[in-house]
Amino acid sequence: MKQRTVLSLEQALSLPYATLRFVQLGWRVIRIEATPVGQRLPGDPNRYIGTQVVDDDRNSYFIAPNVGKETIALDLKDPRGRELLLLIIKELGVDIFCCNTLPGRYQSLGIDYATLRTANPKLIWAGISALGPAYPDVPGYDPALQAMSGFMELTGREDDDPTLSGIPLIDLKAGDEVYAGVCLALAEQAETGTGAEIHVSMLQAAASWLITTLPLVDFGCDDSEITRCGNEHRKFIPTNAYPTSDGFIYVAIGNDLQWQRFTAIEKFSVVANQLRQTNKGRQAERQDCYRDISAISVNYSTAELAEDFAAATIPHAVINDIRQVRVLEALRDKLTTTKTPEGNTIHMQPMAVDTESSRTSLSFPAKYGQHTGQVLAEAGLVADEIEALANTGVINLGQLN
Repeated sequence: MKQRTVLSLEQALSLPYATLRFVQLGWRVIRIEATPVGQRLPGDPNRYIGTQVVDDDRNSYFIAPNVGKETIALDLKDPRGRELLLLIIKELGVDIFCCNTLPGRYQSLGIDYATLRTANPKLIWAGISALGPAYPDVPGYDPALQAMSGFMELTGREDDDPTLSGIPLIDLKAGDEVYAGVCLALAEQAETGTGAEIHVSMLQAAASWLITTLPLVDFGCDDSEITRCGNEHRKFIPTNAYPTSDGFIYVAIGNDLQWQRFTAIEKFSVVANQLRQTNKGRQAERQDCYRDISAISVNYSTAELAEDFAAATIPHAVINDIRQVRVLEALRDKLTTTKTPEGNTIHMQPMAVDTESSRTSLSFPAKYGQHTGQVLAEAGLVADEIEALANTGVINLGQLN
């Protein structure tokens, strides 16, 4: 696979996650951060979130999405900074430019597609925003978008408050859409030789996942079908989490044949009746099904039930915590890693999909502005020019502590 060069004005999570996927493909990713303003901490605010890992600007929340990347600091509010941006795109042969800045700031920062393609007519441009360019001044943060898109309404117990998901689903969904959009644009470019402009709306991307709920509105659904329902599945009964003598186990019964195998297990045979032979009948006795099964499952250990369900080919899963997930046999050899400057290995999430050219061991995230001088030298600037730009604040070489 041809190595690509990605230049990304990024912060927070949605776009850093997208460009991480490019890093994992073996592409070169150069992240742009702003130069310091006043007394504020410089660069991406996520640098300072979580526990301190190495030094003052590489805390725990920042590490995993930003491994394997180079980092430069430019003042794009200054015309000289915008000129440097165009120079970098031209001289480094940048294939892809990404940003997750408010669309209302694209032109003032000189990062809009029309401006940047003057440096490379074949440039692929991708931006993430809350609601797309039609809403240029709306900021996009995952929790707010989970509320707006109905995700919170669908998450949690039916008799309790709306709830955020345990991971930033919409940030990650938006990042995946950038990844997919860029890959599609590259495929089209191979045929047409043209660039592309890609806009990812976090709201629209999130709403595209409402495939099991949003269409029900036009089917005259009951309100209970499009709101939260805890751990159960509204359509496939009795899919749910069940108590055991030492925890919980999740059982996912998706058809009548699986129900027959489930009730053929001796300890659960008493929950079968004529009505419950079909999913429609089990739907009519939904709460009774849950109650009857729970009254039995609570008397047995999770391991014993898991053994029964495995023997009967019943879809099920132990509800693992994160420490248990990282040692699962199916995952433990697929975790990506990085090493701190002191040489300590950090295990991170696996790649979404294995590829032959994938990189699973990645360099530790760079300090703020660490590669500014190197990248500008690569773009043709000499040492005196770089120093002068640093002295006027147009760039930052990363000496700040």
